[in-house]
Amino acid sequence: MTIHTHVDVPTQFIEAGGIRFAYRRFGATTGVPLIFLQHFRGGMDHWDPLLTNGLGRDRPVILFDNAGVAASGGKTPQTFEAMAEHVATFVAAMGLQTIDLLGFSIGGFVAQALTLAHPKLVRRLILAGTGPRGGVPGSDARVGPAATHDVPTIDDFLLLFFSPSAESQAAGRAFWDRRQQRTEDVDPPSSQEAMLAQLSALTDWGQARGVLFADLRQIGQPTLVVNGSNDIMVPTINSWHLAQAIPNAQLIIYPDAGHGSQYQYPERFLAHARSFLDSAEPAGVAPAAGAVTAALSASQPAEAVGSWPPAH
Repeated sequence: MTIHTHVDVPTQFIEAGGIRFAYRRFGATTGVPLIFLQHFRGGMDHWDPLLTNGLGRDRPVILFDNAGVAASGGKTPQTFEAMAEHVATFVAAMGLQTIDLLGFSIGGFVAQALTLAHPKLVRRLILAGTGPRGGVPGSDARVGPAATHDVPTIDDFLLLFFSPSAESQAAGRAFWDRRQQRTEDVDPPSSQEAMLAQLSALTDWGQARGVLFADLRQIGQPTLVVNGSNDIMVPTINSWHLAQAIPNAQLIIYPDAGHGSQYQYPERFLAHARSFLDSAEPAGVAPAAGAVTAALSASQPAEAVGSWPPAH
């Protein structure tokens, strides 16, 4: 049997809910599959092979393009909750009963929505460079233009994902080189239509619903939250809010790092993520909704009123 890696695993397709989803599955043949949920405009080729192959040593890993993104058919929804339902449809079509999730950036928004809507499906949750609904918005004016260029460049990624230090920029260039290793059977770029739908979803996610962060108290799964010390896309304070609100969460902040901290410290992140996913610690039990409201109603941070980008 051929053993594939990130670079050579064939792209496959599966029809579900009227959508033709593109995906790649590789890594170990046994264990709880780890589903990767990607960042703004990103496809399967935007992941770091060092991380996908490293995490695949002990479990199956599944990369996929959600509806309307890159190689997948369908139309990209304008809310992350709707995107999460597409993930659930894809997972069901794959015949999976239990999964782990790694959500990066807006993929982390989708991961939260999926876990809340389908709690029995998700065993463990990794949230990287992301934040809660109604979180603290970014304020760096460079982010919007860099994130929406017709063809993103290495300079865009170095600005958005890494800190300005020489060490971080060097790590960013190394990540960029790793990302180019796959040269055949690559994803097409995401469309402008998909980007605009994701922007609409970002605006919607910036609006709190009910008591701020109360829904996160319903996530009973063990959760690993990671970010860099200065994320200019989803400000790092949002990772702290996630770790405070999710009952069974732990937080790791990587030094001199930005939005893509897991790409700056891939070996360190791999060690942390594998240890977390392989832990025998049982899932926690989410408290009753009434207790959530009482616990949070008096402690809402005044600044947590939106997320990048601002309403437009």
